[in-house]
Amino acid sequence: LMLLDNLDRLPLRAIKLYDNDEERQNKVAKACEILIKEKDPNIEYLATTCPKEAYTDVDFCLAHIRVGKLEMRELDEKIPLKHGVVGQETCGPGGIAYGMRSIEGVLENVDYMEKYSPNCWMLNYSNPASIIAEAVRRLRPNSRVINICDMPIGMEHNIARIAGLKSRKHMDIRYFGLNHFGWYTSIKDKKGNELLPKLVEHIKEYGFINGEEGMKNDKKDSWFETNLFTKEIVKTDLTTIPSSYLKYYLFPDYVVNHSDVNYTRANEVIDGREKEVFGSCALIEKQGHSKGSGLKIGIHAEFIVDLATALAFNTQERMLLIVQNNGAIENIQDDAMVEIPCIVGKDGYEPLSIGKIPTFQKGLIEQQLAVEKLVVDAWIEKSYNKLWQALMLSKTVPSATVAKELLDDLIEANKNYWPKLN
Repeated sequence: LMLLDNLDRLPLRAIKLYDNDEERQNKVAKACEILIKEKDPNIEYLATTCPKEAYTDVDFCLAHIRVGKLEMRELDEKIPLKHGVVGQETCGPGGIAYGMRSIEGVLENVDYMEKYSPNCWMLNYSNPASIIAEAVRRLRPNSRVINICDMPIGMEHNIARIAGLKSRKHMDIRYFGLNHFGWYTSIKDKKGNELLPKLVEHIKEYGFINGEEGMKNDKKDSWFETNLFTKEIVKTDLTTIPSSYLKYYLFPDYVVNHSDVNYTRANEVIDGREKEVFGSCALIEKQGHSKGSGLKIGIHAEFIVDLATALAFNTQERMLLIVQNNGAIENIQDDAMVEIPCIVGKDGYEPLSIGKIPTFQKGLIEQQLAVEKLVVDAWIEKSYNKLWQALMLSKTVPSATVAKELLDDLIEANKNYWPKLN
């Protein structure tokens, strides 16, 4: 839907859907064909499970895969909670388990792309983005893969709303960190006015909720709770605006105490968004048109079109990407995959210099970075010990004993997906 809504700036000659699960793909494939024909019948369309058909003659691969699907996400969230540890899709043990499953699938797609369309750009927003970015950096160092995440887009949408700006594109931001693990250090409007101190004052009271109006009218779901809780995270450093995901690392006791081990975010998605999307697609297929289907464009999709447009037409847009540090953050190691602002054009991206970062953030980043690097070590070396070390180092896990118990449960749950560990 976002692609079709932006044909004026990113004209398309073809759209292909590729999945290795034909049954799941068929739930959306016919509806997508109808949507495309309604918008522009000249766009070629193909839904396929054949890698050669999918990857031949393409300019951009918009890659979002979930190895093990939502059933495995549910286990990623519920197994840690049984041990009194944060159960979350990309953070802590759940993110580590998901990363161990995802690496092979992402590399498989990179290899198909390089075989059939070597000049293609892969815009990868498969999670957990930091672990995947580290694996691709090491195992496919020359590939045309750009790692990106929609989380900052959602945060910037909220920040712009709080600041009274029309859109996040009316702001210039400074940000640094790892994926789902970062801090805004400057938010300026297009006149150059620094908005961060006033925003921090608002966030101290309401988090990422838009004041009393938002408290009253926003949908009271798990995202509302996450956005509201940012008011506690911001107090850890009042000179920055933190990623809301930092609650899992800095307040894991709170998260566990407010989690339902029997009904997690995965269940919310299965019972909510997935049913809605599949139901809407079934309606479109049945009636032969999209009128009344209820499908809407999500704000998280727009950054993908922005990135493709910047690469195709050299727009020099400033975007947050996950890239190799190489000195951008002076006091973090060069081979870290960091999330920082970059200028994007036809030759790829140029990271902006961040300079030195404070001790608090540096310490947190180095600890989490070690976790991510150890996960990739464990996958490459098939090492039980390296994965145990990764879990031990995670701020979400209280001890080596709990880390080992967790690891053994996760190995059993993931035996069809992980390499066999020695």
